[in-house]
Amino acid sequence: METVLIKKYANRRLYDTVLSKYVTLQELRDLIKTGKMVKVIDVNTEEDVTAFILTQIVLEEAKKKNALLPEPLLHLIICYGDNVLSDFFEKYLQQVINNYLYQKSMFDEQFGKMLDLGMDISGMAQKTMNEMSLFKPFMDFFNTTGKNTE
Repeated sequence: METVLIKKYANRRLYDTVLSKYVTLQELRDLIKTGKMVKVIDVNTEEDVTAFILTQIVLEEAKKKNALLPEPLLHLIICYGDNVLSDFFEKYLQQVINNYLYQKSMFDEQFGKMLDLGMDISGMAQKTMNEMSLFKPFMDFFNTTGKNTE
């Protein structure tokens, strides 16, 4: 995955070094949604502030929806954030999300195959019924049930 270097200036402006222009958090979010990774470096301290900027993006999205996580979980994060939960988030949450996305894509693929197969079967059934209609007059000749042959 391509990583784009973003420089963060003291005035909170973000500079995309690939596009050579200032970008907003929304533009940075859109860039990430295209599959690119970003690395954000503070120009003054040369500190990697990527996690902080990504958190800002997530919080902006949460503000629009008025919630990101359930309140009890947010309380736990604040209470135990530096110890227990940070280990959990680093070790397990990413794996859980990646597994979920993988399983979802596999389900979508299998469901698509089932739909395609269903369409094929429907087409074959229709073709068979059309071909059977050619024999209908012949079969009616032998079908005398319920008919008066007088």
